[in-house]
Amino acid sequence: MRPHDLPSPLPRPQRIAPATLALLALALLAPLLALPQTLWSMVAIWNSSETFTHQYLILPISLWLIWRQRAQLRGLPAQPFLPGLAVLALCSLGWLLGELADVQVVKQFALVALMVAGAVTLLGLRMARLLAFPLLFLLLAVPVGEVLLEPLIGFTADFTIAALQLTGIPVWREGNTFAIPSGRWSVVEACSGVRYLIASVTLGVLYAHLSYRSRWRQAGFVLLSVLVPILANGVRAYLIVMIGHLSSMQLATGVDHLIYGWLFFGLVMFLMFWIGGFWIEGRKAPHKDLPPTAPVVTATPATPSTPPTPAARPVRLLVCALLALAAILLGPLYAHSMHALDAEGAPVQLTALPSRWSEAPIFSSWTPAFLPGVAELSRAYRQQDMQVGLYLRYYRAQGPGAALVSSVNRILPVKDSPWTRAASAVRQERVGERELAVREELIRGASQSLLIWRWYWIDRRFVENDYLAKLLQTKSQLEMQGDDGAALFVFTPVDDDPEPARAVLRRYLADNLAGIEAALNHNGKR
Repeated sequence: MRPHDLPSPLPRPQRIAPATLALLALALLAPLLALPQTLWSMVAIWNSSETFTHQYLILPISLWLIWRQRAQLRGLPAQPFLPGLAVLALCSLGWLLGELADVQVVKQFALVALMVAGAVTLLGLRMARLLAFPLLFLLLAVPVGEVLLEPLIGFTADFTIAALQLTGIPVWREGNTFAIPSGRWSVVEACSGVRYLIASVTLGVLYAHLSYRSRWRQAGFVLLSVLVPILANGVRAYLIVMIGHLSSMQLATGVDHLIYGWLFFGLVMFLMFWIGGFWIEGRKAPHKDLPPTAPVVTATPATPSTPPTPAARPVRLLVCALLALAAILLGPLYAHSMHALDAEGAPVQLTALPSRWSEAPIFSSWTPAFLPGVAELSRAYRQQDMQVGLYLRYYRAQGPGAALVSSVNRILPVKDSPWTRAASAVRQERVGERELAVREELIRGASQSLLIWRWYWIDRRFVENDYLAKLLQTKSQLEMQGDDGAALFVFTPVDDDPEPARAVLRRYLADNLAGIEAALNHNGKR
């Protein structure tokens, strides 16, 4: 055999360029190092809530998905995409707005968006297209979904009660609490199904990416992963109530309640993936005119090979990396200067709050389950046969664990509360010469029921809406007026008819709201 007849050795596979790995590491780590408090806020939620525990796996799964693309990444040089610097700056400013408004979820999404935008900026569009799904999958690490809690609780209660009535069981309902002949049940946070929904969506997105090529099939399976757990949770709640009813409240009323729920969820997930297996596109079969073992030989004309994309110069990579770091740090540096202003101001004084009613002994043990502020006031007042409680909590230099508007601020604690919430609605009330929007809450205890009106004072205004409150808080800080705010609650005993109680609260506020507002404005003066 002549030397030129010997088979030529196979070319050695190219390695991923070290510069590419370094830039990818910088894109993923720089935002985490620049915004450690936002990262730890996510970790704290992962630790404290079973709903989001699975999100510890998001980053490892994303890195594994990137590793699966290593064959396509070999030989591709990093080509920084300079317009991405503007996107990085916008994400950093988005984090700043979330910081000023103290909206954790905005800051957390901005943190992950900085990681994604950093990878696109430093690696370039060609490489970013290959890594699009692994990078966007990181967004599922943000612990979001608490906003769905109340709607899911309401849906589960409606579904369960409707199913019980169809079964022929009489039901008496008050809010999300209902009674049947065998006992009393409440649809609480653990029964909402939000943890099933979030886990299902995460699994559904990953399964759809790994199993399907068609965008329609991927979208269809993700939609299935949203609808199935919501409906299945309603069925689960109904079955648990039925188990308790048929066993004379001996089963499904303790820890086995949760065990049955997770077993049912596991069964539902198995069935969903089993059904999804029928949607997987099959491989193309060999041509029917050829035997399965016949080799297919085709002749292709020689074409000149495409020249490889030249790698960016090291100096250009370094300059782009420094500019990316500067864009990431825009928001944190500005926020640092703003927080120095928020810490200024005279001590908050609420003890001398004026009132036209006589002060009386506290008549209720209820207090709101709100995060702590810098000052608070709890008083009871009486005029003739009317009695009203006032609770006020003042906030300044807000941050994690001390925020006026937060998803963890509730009228009642989530667990072990002696009260139950019977109703909640927004009302527009005429107080003297002004209109006041309030959130009305009706709560019931073992020996007392209370009608509560609550609202916020922010930027020298009274507001009820959480979103408007956050916008006003951000506006106040951008105008260098600080982040002072307060939560106000007035309450009075109530019987079956809430109208007399509402009349009492209107009368109290007509006499005293101006004095309360003046005291708040004085404390918030800069």
